[in-house]
Parts: sequence; structure tokens; C-alpha cells
Amino acid sequence: MDQAKAPLLDALADYHRSERYGFSPPGHRQGRGADERALAVLGKDPFRDDVLASGGLDDRMSRGGFLSDAEDLMAEAVGADSAFFSTCGSSLSVKAAMMAVAGGHSGGLLLSRDSHKSVVAGLIMSGVQPRWITPQWDAERHFSHPPSPEQVEQAWQDYPDASGALVVSPSPYGTCADLAGIAKVCHDRGKPLIVDEAWGAHLPFHEDLPTWAMDAGADVCVVSVHKMGAGFEQGSVFHLQGDLVDPHRLSKCADLLMTTSPNVMVYAALDAWRRQMVERGHDMLGAALELAADVRARIEQISDVEVLDDELLGEQASHDLDRLQVLMDIAATGTSGYQGLDWMREHCQLDLGMSDHRRMLATMSFADDRHTVERLHGALSSWREAARHFDPPPPIDLPTPEEIQLDTAILPRDAFFGATEMVPAEKAAGRVAAEQITPYPPGIPAVVPGEMLNDAVVDYLRSGAAAGMTLPDASDATAQHFRVVA
Repeated sequence: MDQAKAPLLDALADYHRSERYGFSPPGHRQGRGADERALAVLGKDPFRDDVLASGGLDDRMSRGGFLSDAEDLMAEAVGADSAFFSTCGSSLSVKAAMMAVAGGHSGGLLLSRDSHKSVVAGLIMSGVQPRWITPQWDAERHFSHPPSPEQVEQAWQDYPDASGALVVSPSPYGTCADLAGIAKVCHDRGKPLIVDEAWGAHLPFHEDLPTWAMDAGADVCVVSVHKMGAGFEQGSVFHLQGDLVDPHRLSKCADLLMTTSPNVMVYAALDAWRRQMVERGHDMLGAALELAADVRARIEQISDVEVLDDELLGEQASHDLDRLQVLMDIAATGTSGYQGLDWMREHCQLDLGMSDHRRMLATMSFADDRHTVERLHGALSSWREAARHFDPPPPIDLPTPEEIQLDTAILPRDAFFGATEMVPAEKAAGRVAAEQITPYPPGIPAVVPGEMLNDAVVDYLRSGAAAGMTLPDASDATAQHFRVVA
């Protein structure tokens, strides 16, 4: 195929050249009806580009094939058998993959416990039984590593009737699983491997980045192009290879969840990014890796700040690391990552990727340059001086790795849709959770519906909320009350 083409982007340019007009949605009519105050902030171009995908950009039968051609080009560019575009983020793509592999089967699905909240949503929607794979824990740093092939093998021995396995790699912190080893374990049993690679859209385009899931043998791989690529928010692609997952079933599961009004700008940006990566991605990512190595070394010189690198790798830790994720351990400063992010946003107009009780994360991109990293380094240096005068952060009651592993009492769907009640935190232990509770970022649930709450996790969430942890999906964001099965 001609990778210099961008079918969706070219079709949008042709739409404008032909002065096409539609007596159909969207009602703003390419910005003609948009409020002047909206145009003053957004400009007119987003409205001009907001057109119907079918019956607008393409005809009512999609005979132009712009979307299918763009998806075929994407699959060829990264070495997959096929690719599907989503304008509803990787949250949709993950749910579709789960339903395609395990929907309607009683054996459940092997899942790494560090899965994103979208996986829990998939469990609730599909009724699939989770078979949790315990992650590898660094008790000293209170850090979760992806599961090892040996842990996945043990999970298969415990649950041989499971339909497949789903693991997250890279994690939001950039740590990666041994996907080749895990894929072999799954394929030895004739079972598919789904990889939630939301943070890894860039991996196929440079050899010094961690191994791309398709190259490692995964059957389905989900990527969020808006995270580490140049797509709009909500732009996601899921890739498929091999014969262990039915492509028709996967497409139909996605169609169940997909909007019937996809945003053409999201599609076109996915198409354009693929062409950009094929033509210039290797050089752009190589420069970004050099820049990241430089800024990592400079940040390491800031007192009491440790940039995590080889400390995260090892036989009982992560298999690889995306070094564009600059993860800083600031425990020695006596302050929290929550305090650091809030201070830099207020005083430096700088937002970092995420934080927790002892870490901050700066996510580098191929779009960064010397100016942006100077701004990052300057802000971190200013924060470090200011942090000498911060009040000590409220303590968080951190559970042990064993305590945070909750037992599943009933199916997540049954707990979520059943009769529920709110109880005070003091009475929550021993009750079955009816909601997921997800410290965010990174968006990994501490509690899944159907799990039995214990004192350690309740105290962790309650003290965490008081210390600055965000719990966006909890009924009570302060964790003073919990929604449980009645």
C-alpha cells in the first residue's frame, strides 16, 4: 500500500474544496450557527471539520472506503493483520476485545490486577468473571509491576477454562511486561492474549523503545494515539493478528459500543499520525529519546529527587521501561506528589502527567524540544526550593501487598446492578463493594464491584483522599462512606 496517502485527511480536504453542504447533522452547519463566543475561543476550523462520517465525508453507503483504507494502512504500518479505529478512546476498545474473547463464556478472563478502570467497566457490562493475576509488588517503594510469565502460567493452572488473558503494558508509569513470554504461555494453551497498550502507540516506530505487542505475539493490542502519539483525545486503535480471535466478532462487539456519530477529526488525526510516523517517526522518536536521557540526568541532580530507571527492572520486577516516562521518586523530600503537582500548576502553569503519595511523572513526547524541557527542569527546581517550606503531607495508611488483594465474592455485574446501600467507612469492612473505587491517575481500581472490603483498603482510601488522592468514581469522593451490596 502507498503509506504516503492519508485517505481520511485527503477526503476532508476534498470535502472543503467541493464546497459540500448538508441539510443534515451537525446543526451548527460548519460553524455558521456557532456562538460567536465559542468561535472566539475555538476558532471556526474545528466546526468546519466537524462533518458526518457517512452521508457527509463519504456517501451514505461509505462507497469511498476512506475509513477502511485508513485502517488497512494503519495495520500495514505496524505489522498487524487488521486495525480498527475508535473515536471513543481505548476504554471502548478494551471492552470490545474483552467481549469478543470472553463474552458468553463461563470460564472467565485472566486479568492483571493493575488493569485500567475500563476493564472493570467491561466486566460489569459483559458479566464476565474476572480471574485476577496478582501483580509483582515492590513493598519498599509500594509499586506494582506487571505480572511475569510465571505468574500468568500459574493463573492458567488455577483457571484452565478461562477464555484468554489481558495484561497492561506499558503501565501508566512506563513499566513493561515480558509480553513475548506471556504470549507463549497463552498460545501453548491455544488461548489469546489481549494487551492494553494504551500508553504504547509509539512503540512500533523505534527499536530503542520497548517491544511492540504485535511483535511480541499478542493477538489483540489496544493503543491510545492521544497519549503518546499525535491524535486527538479519544483517538484509539485496536490491532488484531492470528486466528485466535474472530475479527468479525471483534468488529461486532466494537459496533455494540461505538457511537453512531464518530468525530471525523479524530479519525483524520489517526490517519495523519500514521503517515507521520511511517515517514518521520524513527527520527522524531530518536530525538525524543536523546532529549529524555538528557533531562533525566539533569533532574537527577535536583536534591532528594530520584529518577527511577534500572531500579524498576529485574527478574522480580518489570521486564522493560519506556524512558520517555520520567518517573521521579520524591519521598526523600518529605513531601507528596500531590503537593508537587498542585504547586507547579499554580505557580509555574505546568501540568505533569500524574502523581501519587511519593512520585511525580513527566511524560515526554516527540513534540518536546529544548525549550519545553528547560521549562520542566526550571519548574522542578523551583518546586524543590519551595517544597522546603511545605507542611508535611497527611499520612496515608498504605496496605501491604497481601492486604490490598481483595477476594471476589460475587460477579462484578451482579454487585453493580443489585440492591445497594451506603455505609460509613467504619462499617465497610466485611461488606461486598457495589462500586469501583479508582485512585486517579493512574486509573487502576483499588476496589472492584463484587469484592469483599477490608480495613486495610478502607483506611488506605480514606487516608489517601485526605492527603490529596482523587477518587472520581466513588459515590463518596472523601471515602467516608462506601456503596456496598445491600
